[in-house]
Amino acid sequence: MSDTAGASPAQPGGGRALGPGTGSSASGRGRARRRRRRWVRGTGLAVVAVLLAAAGAGWAVYMKLEGNITPDEAAAAELARFEGERPTALVKDARNILLIGSDSRSGEENARYGRDAGTERSDTVILLHLSAGRRSATAVSVPRDLMVDVPGCRRPDGSRSEPVFTMFNSAFAVGGSACTIRTVEKLTDIRVDHHVVVDFDGFKDMVDAVGGVEVCLREPVDDEDAGLRLPAGRVTLDGEQALGYVRARKTLGDGSDTSRMERQQRFLGALVNKVSGNDVLLNPVKLYPVLDAATSSLTTDPELASLRGLYDLARGLRGIPTARVRFLTVPREPYTGDVNRDQLAQPAAEELFARLRTDRPVAVAPAARDSAPDGGPGGASPAPTFSGNSAAEDICG
Repeated sequence: MSDTAGASPAQPGGGRALGPGTGSSASGRGRARRRRRRWVRGTGLAVVAVLLAAAGAGWAVYMKLEGNITPDEAAAAELARFEGERPTALVKDARNILLIGSDSRSGEENARYGRDAGTERSDTVILLHLSAGRRSATAVSVPRDLMVDVPGCRRPDGSRSEPVFTMFNSAFAVGGSACTIRTVEKLTDIRVDHHVVVDFDGFKDMVDAVGGVEVCLREPVDDEDAGLRLPAGRVTLDGEQALGYVRARKTLGDGSDTSRMERQQRFLGALVNKVSGNDVLLNPVKLYPVLDAATSSLTTDPELASLRGLYDLARGLRGIPTARVRFLTVPREPYTGDVNRDQLAQPAAEELFARLRTDRPVAVAPAARDSAPDGGPGGASPAPTFSGNSAAEDICG
Protein backbone atom coordinates (compact mmCIF):
# COMPACT_ATOMS: atom_id res chain seq x y z
CA MET A 1 0.00 0.00 0.00
CA SER A 2 1.34 3.40 -0.92
CA ASP A 3 2.04 6.24 1.48
CA THR A 4 -0.84 8.15 -0.04
CA ALA A 5 -3.43 5.61 0.82
CA GLY A 6 -6.50 7.25 2.39
CA ALA A 7 -5.50 10.74 1.36
CA SER A 8 -7.99 12.97 -0.32
CA PRO A 9 -7.84 12.65 -4.06
CA ALA A 10 -6.02 15.36 -5.90
CA GLN A 11 -8.18 17.93 -7.69
CA PRO A 12 -7.58 19.16 -11.17
CA GLY A 13 -4.83 21.75 -11.14
CA GLY A 14 -3.13 20.25 -8.09
CA GLY A 15 -5.60 21.48 -5.49
CA ARG A 16 -7.09 19.48 -2.71
CA ALA A 17 -10.74 18.70 -2.20
CA LEU A 18 -12.47 20.54 0.61
CA GLY A 19 -13.53 18.64 3.66
CA PRO A 20 -17.05 17.35 4.11
CA GLY A 21 -19.61 20.26 4.31
CA THR A 22 -17.06 23.04 3.73
CA GLY A 23 -18.29 23.99 0.25
CA SER A 24 -21.94 24.26 1.28
CA SER A 25 -21.03 26.42 4.31
CA ALA A 26 -19.10 28.94 2.22
CA SER A 27 -21.79 29.22 -0.38
CA GLY A 28 -24.36 29.67 2.41
CA ARG A 29 -22.36 32.52 3.86
CA GLY A 30 -22.17 34.11 0.41
CA ARG A 31 -25.89 33.86 -0.05
CA ALA A 32 -26.42 35.40 3.41
CA ARG A 33 -24.11 38.30 2.55
CA ARG A 34 -25.97 38.88 -0.70
CA ARG A 35 -29.30 38.80 1.14
CA ARG A 36 -27.98 41.33 3.71
CA ARG A 37 -26.78 43.61 0.94
CA ARG A 38 -30.17 43.38 -0.76
CA TRP A 39 -31.91 44.03 2.59
CA VAL A 40 -29.70 47.06 3.29
CA ARG A 41 -30.32 48.41 -0.19
CA GLY A 42 -34.06 47.79 0.19
CA THR A 43 -34.13 49.39 3.64
CA GLY A 44 -32.17 52.37 2.40
CA LEU A 45 -34.58 52.82 -0.47
CA ALA A 46 -37.51 52.53 1.93
CA VAL A 47 -36.00 55.17 4.24
CA VAL A 48 -35.36 57.47 1.28
CA ALA A 49 -38.92 56.89 0.08
CA VAL A 50 -40.30 57.74 3.53
CA LEU A 51 -38.15 60.87 3.74
CA LEU A 52 -39.20 61.95 0.27
CA ALA A 53 -42.85 61.29 1.14
CA ALA A 54 -42.50 63.31 4.35
CA ALA A 55 -40.76 66.10 2.51
CA GLY A 56 -43.43 66.00 -0.16
CA ALA A 57 -46.18 66.09 2.46
CA GLY A 58 -44.42 68.96 4.21
CA TRP A 59 -44.12 70.85 0.95
CA ALA A 60 -47.77 70.14 0.15
CA VAL A 61 -48.79 71.47 3.57
CA TYR A 62 -46.57 74.52 3.08
CA MET A 63 -48.06 75.25 -0.34
CA LYS A 64 -51.59 74.68 0.98
CA LEU A 65 -51.12 77.18 3.82
CA GLU A 66 -49.31 79.64 1.56
CA GLY A 67 -52.11 79.45 -0.98
CA ASN A 68 -54.70 80.23 1.70
CA ILE A 69 -53.45 83.81 2.12
CA THR A 70 -54.91 86.47 -0.16
CA PRO A 71 -52.53 89.32 -1.12
CA ASP A 72 -54.21 92.74 -1.14
CA GLU A 73 -52.66 94.01 -4.37
CA ALA A 74 -55.36 96.66 -4.94
CA ALA A 75 -54.69 98.27 -1.55
CA ALA A 76 -50.93 98.26 -2.20
CA ALA A 77 -51.45 100.07 -5.52
CA GLU A 78 -53.76 102.65 -3.93
CA LEU A 79 -51.38 103.33 -1.05
CA ALA A 80 -48.47 103.73 -3.47
CA ARG A 81 -50.52 106.36 -5.32
CA PHE A 82 -50.67 108.45 -2.13
CA GLU A 83 -47.20 107.65 -0.79
CA GLY A 84 -46.25 111.33 -0.73
CA GLU A 85 -48.91 112.21 1.84
CA ARG A 86 -48.36 109.24 4.16
CA PRO A 87 -46.54 109.63 7.52
CA THR A 88 -42.88 108.73 7.87
CA ALA A 89 -41.87 105.93 10.22
CA LEU A 90 -39.82 107.42 13.06
CA VAL A 91 -38.38 104.27 14.67
CA LYS A 92 -36.63 101.89 12.30
CA ASP A 93 -37.39 98.48 13.82
CA ALA A 94 -40.84 99.24 15.25
CA ARG A 95 -43.86 98.02 13.27
CA ASN A 96 -47.49 99.15 13.09
CA ILE A 97 -50.04 96.65 11.77
CA LEU A 98 -53.69 97.49 11.16
CA LEU A 99 -55.98 94.55 11.99
CA ILE A 100 -59.41 94.81 10.37
CA GLY A 101 -62.27 92.48 11.29
CA SER A 102 -64.75 92.38 8.43
CA ASP A 103 -67.79 90.49 7.19
CA SER A 104 -66.65 90.95 3.58
CA ARG A 105 -65.79 87.26 3.10
CA SER A 106 -68.28 85.72 5.50
CA GLY A 107 -71.35 83.67 4.75
CA GLU A 108 -74.99 84.54 5.19
CA GLU A 109 -74.95 82.71 8.54
CA ASN A 110 -73.07 85.70 9.98
CA ALA A 111 -75.67 88.27 8.97
CA ARG A 112 -77.36 88.08 12.36
CA TYR A 113 -74.21 89.44 14.02
CA GLY A 114 -74.64 92.82 12.37
CA ARG A 115 -73.86 92.61 8.66
CA ASP A 116 -75.31 95.55 6.74
CA ALA A 117 -77.17 94.56 3.61
CA GLY A 118 -75.35 95.66 0.47
CA THR A 119 -72.25 96.94 2.30
CA GLU A 120 -69.00 95.60 3.70
CA ARG A 121 -68.09 97.36 6.92
CA SER A 122 -65.18 97.02 9.28
CA ASP A 123 -66.69 95.76 12.48
CA THR A 124 -63.44 95.86 14.46
CA VAL A 125 -60.25 97.83 13.75
CA ILE A 126 -57.15 97.49 15.92
CA LEU A 127 -53.84 99.29 15.45
CA LEU A 128 -51.18 96.87 16.69
CA HIS A 129 -47.85 98.51 17.60
CA LEU A 130 -44.81 96.22 17.95
CA SER A 131 -41.93 97.93 19.71
CA ALA A 132 -38.39 97.92 18.37
CA GLY A 133 -36.64 94.81 19.62
CA ARG A 134 -40.10 93.28 20.15
CA ARG A 135 -40.14 94.07 23.87
CA SER A 136 -43.88 94.80 23.91
CA ALA A 137 -47.04 94.92 21.82
CA THR A 138 -49.84 97.47 22.15
CA ALA A 139 -53.21 96.90 20.50
CA VAL A 140 -55.39 100.02 20.21
CA SER A 141 -59.05 99.64 19.25
CA VAL A 142 -60.54 102.37 17.07
CA PRO A 143 -64.30 102.83 17.70
CA ARG A 144 -66.40 102.31 14.59
CA ASP A 145 -68.62 105.25 15.58
CA LEU A 146 -65.69 107.66 15.94
CA MET A 147 -66.19 110.80 13.84
CA VAL A 148 -63.17 111.27 11.58
CA ASP A 149 -61.98 112.83 8.33
CA VAL A 150 -62.17 110.16 5.62
CA PRO A 151 -60.09 111.14 2.55
CA GLY A 152 -61.25 110.74 -1.03
CA CYS A 153 -60.84 107.04 -1.81
CA ARG A 154 -61.07 104.68 -4.76
CA ARG A 155 -64.35 102.75 -4.74
CA PRO A 156 -64.61 99.12 -5.90
CA ASP A 157 -66.10 100.27 -9.22
CA GLY A 158 -63.06 102.47 -9.93
CA SER A 159 -64.73 105.82 -9.18
CA ARG A 160 -63.45 108.06 -6.39
CA SER A 161 -65.30 109.37 -3.36
CA GLU A 162 -65.08 112.91 -2.00
CA PRO A 163 -63.37 113.65 1.34
CA VAL A 164 -65.94 113.65 4.12
CA PHE A 165 -66.23 113.98 7.91
CA THR A 166 -68.13 110.88 8.98
CA MET A 167 -68.12 107.68 11.05
CA PHE A 168 -64.84 105.77 10.99
CA ASN A 169 -66.21 102.42 9.80
CA SER A 170 -67.60 103.99 6.62
CA ALA A 171 -64.00 104.21 5.31
CA PHE A 172 -63.88 100.45 4.76
CA ALA A 173 -67.34 100.46 3.15
CA VAL A 174 -66.24 103.18 0.70
CA GLY A 175 -62.70 102.16 -0.19
CA GLY A 176 -61.74 98.96 1.62
CA SER A 177 -58.52 98.47 3.51
CA ALA A 178 -56.56 101.19 1.69
CA CYS A 179 -59.14 103.83 2.63
CA THR A 180 -59.17 102.60 6.23
CA ILE A 181 -55.36 102.76 6.41
CA ARG A 182 -55.25 106.28 5.02
CA THR A 183 -57.97 107.36 7.47
CA VAL A 184 -56.04 105.91 10.43
CA GLU A 185 -52.81 107.54 9.28
CA LYS A 186 -54.57 110.90 8.91
CA LEU A 187 -56.10 110.50 12.38
CA THR A 188 -52.95 109.40 14.21
CA ASP A 189 -50.00 110.52 12.05
CA ILE A 190 -48.68 106.96 12.54
CA ARG A 191 -47.29 105.06 9.55
CA VAL A 192 -49.11 101.75 8.99
CA ASP A 193 -46.47 99.23 7.84
CA HIS A 194 -48.73 96.22 7.27
CA HIS A 195 -52.41 95.37 7.33
CA VAL A 196 -54.42 92.20 7.88
CA VAL A 197 -58.13 91.74 7.13
CA VAL A 198 -59.76 88.85 9.01
CA ASP A 199 -63.25 87.66 8.15
CA PHE A 200 -65.82 86.37 10.63
CA ASP A 201 -65.63 82.76 9.43
CA GLY A 202 -61.88 82.75 10.00
CA PHE A 203 -62.34 84.02 13.55
CA LYS A 204 -64.77 81.20 14.32
CA ASP A 205 -62.45 78.58 12.83
CA MET A 206 -59.51 79.88 14.86
CA VAL A 207 -61.42 79.54 18.12
CA ASP A 208 -62.57 76.03 17.20
CA ALA A 209 -59.03 75.05 16.17
CA VAL A 210 -57.63 75.84 19.64
CA GLY A 211 -60.44 73.92 21.31
CA GLY A 212 -62.45 76.94 22.44
CA VAL A 213 -61.69 79.89 24.70
CA GLU A 214 -62.81 80.31 28.30
CA VAL A 215 -64.72 83.40 29.43
CA CYS A 216 -66.51 84.38 32.62
CA LEU A 217 -70.12 85.53 32.75
CA ARG A 218 -71.52 87.30 35.81
CA GLU A 219 -75.03 86.26 34.87
CA PRO A 220 -76.68 83.96 32.31
CA VAL A 221 -76.94 85.21 28.72
CA ASP A 222 -79.98 84.70 26.52
CA ASP A 223 -79.51 86.71 23.33
CA GLU A 224 -81.72 85.55 20.48
CA ASP A 225 -80.12 87.90 17.93
CA ALA A 226 -76.62 86.60 18.67
CA GLY A 227 -77.79 83.00 19.13
CA LEU A 228 -76.29 82.94 22.63
CA ARG A 229 -77.68 80.93 25.53
CA LEU A 230 -74.99 80.61 28.17
CA PRO A 231 -74.93 79.92 31.92
CA ALA A 232 -73.25 82.19 34.44
CA GLY A 233 -69.68 81.45 35.52
CA ARG A 234 -66.74 80.03 33.59
CA VAL A 235 -67.76 78.95 30.10
CA THR A 236 -65.66 77.65 27.22
CA LEU A 237 -66.97 79.15 23.98
CA ASP A 238 -66.73 77.46 20.61
CA GLY A 239 -66.24 79.51 17.46
CA GLU A 240 -69.89 80.29 16.80
CA GLN A 241 -70.50 81.28 20.41
CA ALA A 242 -67.30 83.34 20.53
CA LEU A 243 -68.35 85.39 17.51
CA GLY A 244 -71.70 86.12 19.10
CA TYR A 245 -69.96 86.96 22.37
CA VAL A 246 -67.56 89.55 20.93
CA ARG A 247 -70.21 91.16 18.72
CA ALA A 248 -73.30 91.16 20.95
CA ARG A 249 -74.42 94.52 22.35
CA LYS A 250 -77.92 94.11 23.73
CA THR A 251 -77.43 91.55 26.50
CA LEU A 252 -73.79 91.88 27.50
CA GLY A 253 -72.34 94.88 29.34
CA ASP A 254 -74.20 98.18 29.20
CA GLY A 255 -75.07 97.87 25.50
CA SER A 256 -72.48 100.44 24.42
CA ASP A 257 -69.76 100.04 21.83
CA THR A 258 -67.29 100.84 24.62
CA SER A 259 -68.38 97.79 26.58
CA ARG A 260 -68.25 95.66 23.46
CA MET A 261 -64.66 96.75 22.62
CA GLU A 262 -63.49 96.02 26.16
CA ARG A 263 -65.05 92.57 25.89
CA GLN A 264 -63.32 92.02 22.54
CA GLN A 265 -59.96 93.06 24.00
CA ARG A 266 -60.25 90.66 26.93
CA PHE A 267 -61.31 87.84 24.65
CA LEU A 268 -58.38 88.48 22.28
CA GLY A 269 -56.04 88.41 25.28
CA ALA A 270 -57.44 85.00 26.27
CA LEU A 271 -57.11 83.77 22.67
CA VAL A 272 -53.47 84.96 22.53
CA ASN A 273 -52.77 83.02 25.73
CA LYS A 274 -54.39 79.88 24.33
CA VAL A 275 -52.59 79.99 20.98
CA SER A 276 -49.19 80.80 22.50
CA GLY A 277 -49.33 77.90 24.96
CA ASN A 278 -47.09 74.86 24.39
CA ASP A 279 -50.18 72.67 24.16
CA VAL A 280 -50.80 74.23 20.73
CA LEU A 281 -47.39 75.40 19.51
CA LEU A 282 -45.63 72.07 20.23
CA ASN A 283 -48.44 69.83 19.03
CA PRO A 284 -48.52 69.45 15.22
CA VAL A 285 -51.97 67.82 15.37
CA LYS A 286 -53.35 70.99 16.98
CA LEU A 287 -51.05 73.49 15.31
CA TYR A 288 -51.94 72.66 11.71
CA PRO A 289 -55.71 73.36 12.09
CA VAL A 290 -54.82 76.67 13.79
CA LEU A 291 -52.50 77.64 10.93
CA ASP A 292 -55.02 76.50 8.33
CA ALA A 293 -57.84 78.47 9.95
CA ALA A 294 -55.66 81.54 10.41
CA THR A 295 -54.27 81.65 6.88
CA SER A 296 -57.62 80.84 5.25
CA SER A 297 -59.19 83.91 6.80
CA LEU A 298 -56.47 86.42 5.93
CA THR A 299 -56.14 89.12 3.32
CA THR A 300 -52.84 90.96 3.83
CA ASP A 301 -50.50 93.41 2.18
CA PRO A 302 -48.30 91.60 -0.37
CA GLU A 303 -45.23 91.64 1.90
CA LEU A 304 -47.07 89.63 4.55
CA ALA A 305 -48.96 87.39 2.11
CA SER A 306 -46.67 84.38 2.55
CA LEU A 307 -45.79 81.95 5.29
CA ARG A 308 -42.30 83.42 5.43
CA GLY A 309 -43.68 86.92 5.87
CA LEU A 310 -46.07 85.81 8.60
CA TYR A 311 -43.38 83.67 10.24
CA ASP A 312 -40.95 86.58 10.40
CA LEU A 313 -43.68 88.62 12.04
CA ALA A 314 -44.70 85.86 14.47
CA ARG A 315 -41.08 85.06 15.36
CA GLY A 316 -40.69 88.53 16.81
CA LEU A 317 -43.85 88.10 18.89
CA ARG A 318 -42.91 84.79 20.52
CA GLY A 319 -40.59 86.37 23.05
CA ILE A 320 -42.99 89.07 24.25
CA PRO A 321 -44.36 88.21 27.73
CA THR A 322 -48.16 88.25 27.81
CA ALA A 323 -47.95 90.94 30.52
CA ARG A 324 -46.45 93.21 27.83
CA VAL A 325 -49.20 92.50 25.28
CA ARG A 326 -51.57 95.37 26.08
CA PHE A 327 -55.08 96.18 24.85
CA LEU A 328 -56.79 99.57 25.06
CA THR A 329 -59.22 101.81 23.20
CA VAL A 330 -58.28 105.15 21.71
CA PRO A 331 -59.29 107.90 24.21
CA ARG A 332 -62.63 109.31 23.12
CA GLU A 333 -65.72 111.10 24.38
CA PRO A 334 -69.25 111.75 23.10
CA TYR A 335 -69.27 113.75 19.88
CA THR A 336 -70.57 117.25 20.43
CA GLY A 337 -72.88 117.02 17.42
CA ASP A 338 -74.43 113.66 18.33
CA VAL A 339 -74.10 111.90 21.69
CA ASN A 340 -74.51 108.56 19.90
CA ARG A 341 -71.17 109.14 18.15
CA ASP A 342 -67.61 109.53 19.48
CA GLN A 343 -64.80 112.02 19.03
CA LEU A 344 -61.17 111.92 20.20
CA ALA A 345 -60.64 113.00 23.79
CA GLN A 346 -57.75 115.45 23.85
CA PRO A 347 -55.02 115.74 24.94
CA ALA A 348 -55.12 112.06 25.94
CA ALA A 349 -55.50 110.79 22.35
CA GLU A 350 -52.55 112.78 21.04
CA GLU A 351 -50.44 111.64 24.00
CA LEU A 352 -51.17 108.02 23.08
CA PHE A 353 -50.46 108.55 19.38
CA ALA A 354 -47.19 110.38 20.18
CA ARG A 355 -46.05 107.49 22.36
CA LEU A 356 -46.76 104.99 19.61
CA ARG A 357 -45.07 107.14 16.96
CA THR A 358 -41.90 107.42 19.03
CA ASP A 359 -42.05 103.87 20.43
CA ARG A 360 -42.38 104.95 24.05
CA PRO A 361 -44.00 102.66 26.67
CA VAL A 362 -47.78 102.63 27.05
CA ALA A 363 -49.13 101.60 30.45
CA VAL A 364 -52.67 100.25 30.91
CA ALA A 365 -54.93 99.53 33.87
CA PRO A 366 -58.60 98.54 34.27
CA ALA A 367 -60.89 101.55 34.23
CA ALA A 368 -61.85 101.04 37.88
CA ARG A 369 -58.24 101.76 38.92
CA ASP A 370 -57.61 104.46 36.37
CA SER A 371 -56.78 107.91 37.70
CA ALA A 372 -58.13 109.36 34.48
CA PRO A 373 -61.08 107.35 33.09
CA ASP A 374 -61.39 106.54 29.40
CA GLY A 375 -57.69 106.77 28.68
CA GLY A 376 -56.84 110.26 29.90
CA PRO A 377 -53.40 110.81 31.43
CA GLY A 378 -53.37 110.70 35.20
CA GLY A 379 -52.23 113.95 36.84
CA ALA A 380 -48.85 115.30 35.81
CA SER A 381 -47.30 111.85 35.42
CA PRO A 382 -44.74 111.74 32.58
CA ALA A 383 -45.93 108.20 31.79
CA PRO A 384 -49.74 108.27 31.78
CA THR A 385 -51.80 105.16 32.32
CA PHE A 386 -54.56 104.40 29.83
CA SER A 387 -57.69 102.36 30.40
CA GLY A 388 -57.08 98.80 29.22
CA ASN A 389 -55.76 95.35 30.09
CA SER A 390 -52.94 92.95 29.27
CA ALA A 391 -53.06 89.46 27.77
CA ALA A 392 -51.69 88.11 31.08
CA GLU A 393 -54.82 89.11 32.97
CA ASP A 394 -57.29 86.34 33.72
CA ILE A 395 -60.44 87.01 31.72
CA CYS A 396 -62.31 85.63 34.73
CA GLY A 397 -60.44 87.83 37.18
